[in-house]
Amino acid sequence: MTNNYGATQKAKPLITVETTVERPVAWVWTCFTNPAHVIHWNFASEDWHCPTATNTLEPGGSFNYRMAAKNGSFGFDFEGTFTAVEAHRHLAYTIGDRAVTVDFIDLGTATKVVETFEAEAENSLELQRGGWQAILDNFKKHAEASSL
Repeated sequence: MTNNYGATQKAKPLITVETTVERPVAWVWTCFTNPAHVIHWNFASEDWHCPTATNTLEPGGSFNYRMAAKNGSFGFDFEGTFTAVEAHRHLAYTIGDRAVTVDFIDLGTATKVVETFEAEAENSLELQRGGWQAILDNFKKHAEASSL
């Protein structure tokens, strides 16, 4: 890969996490994309939460999901820009210089969610995979427990 200055850049490793939610794809999409639902699942552990979430769900639209320790010791904005939005099927977005895709596979009464992201260099691949999988596991719990 070559950057704008002609220098070669090393490709970022890809990490994939997935889950199967026992709900129809339309409901899974709503829980994944609607900020009123995002605040209930977008954190990796019980000592964290997502106090605010906003998004403009369209290509070029942005999102900002605040992630914070419940004890107030730390927080950050998980934010980016949507690059593709195909309702009930596919999302793509960037977070800084990294790309993320989310595919929603309709299995009838269930939906498989497959999330693939470019790893960042600061944390180990295992730590990143574990954190993103924990968030996706929280998503599954929320989507299955919420009313249709």
